[in-house]
Amino acid sequence: MTTQTEIVKAKQSLGGRIASALGGTALRVFLVLVGLFWLVPTIGLLIGSLRTSADMSESGWWKVFGAPSQMTLDNYSNLLKDETITDSILSSVMITVPATLLVVVLGSLAGYAFAWMDFPGRDWWFIGVVGLLVVPVQVALLPVSELFGEIGIFETTVGVVLFHVAFGLPFAIFLLRNFFAEIPRELLEAARLDGAGELRLFLRVVMPLGAPAIASLGIFQFLWVWNDMLIALIFADSENPPITVALQQQVRFFGDNVHILAPGAFISMVIPLAVFFAFQRQFVSGVMAGAVK
Repeated sequence: MTTQTEIVKAKQSLGGRIASALGGTALRVFLVLVGLFWLVPTIGLLIGSLRTSADMSESGWWKVFGAPSQMTLDNYSNLLKDETITDSILSSVMITVPATLLVVVLGSLAGYAFAWMDFPGRDWWFIGVVGLLVVPVQVALLPVSELFGEIGIFETTVGVVLFHVAFGLPFAIFLLRNFFAEIPRELLEAARLDGAGELRLFLRVVMPLGAPAIASLGIFQFLWVWNDMLIALIFADSENPPITVALQQQVRFFGDNVHILAPGAFISMVIPLAVFFAFQRQFVSGVMAGAVK
């Protein structure tokens, strides 16, 4: 027979479950609202890129919900016919992809060397790498510009890539070295006993285990290089600049070319977003692994 105490406990348990469910629902609603609020500028830019210059000058982008016929793809069609913008997108790709791949590859090799290989002065070299993390980019602009001018790579794609690689490697080495150092030593020793050399050990054991950290590094480097304007403004070819510089130059004529600025800005934003969402699982795995370790 159910006692009064058991009935009270059951009621308390039921109340606790209801409170927990309501609290979880409220949290989800709050997070959804925050996410929607965060997406408002992106949605506004997308809708604005689908409206004509006349419509944008007469009313705000939210007016399209009352007149959806204002939306058109003509802006994107005209944008693809604009050689300045299309060449700048290609220039951004030619800068970002090599700069990202070189940082990931060289940073992975150096991170493995600092973590698991013995060589003279290893700790001192690593301290030097960590010290480079605090060097601001602005300090190197003038001397590197003079150096690139003397060797003939100033205002070239090669110069921009080298600058990004040089300033991206310290963080890459620091991040990957710390991640690789957490790999169990027994696993590496077992692979060496099976006859694996350093290169095979790096490719077959370390790289698969470090994939989340490497993917996170690749995303950070891609976003940093793609969205950069300072370095591109100084070191890139002024006749064929990246998309960030090209859009900045178009701002000077704002009002006459807003139909180009809006879709160009949206394309410039959507490409790194696509890269992030394509590797979001690896990115989250890398962040969680770093948090646990």
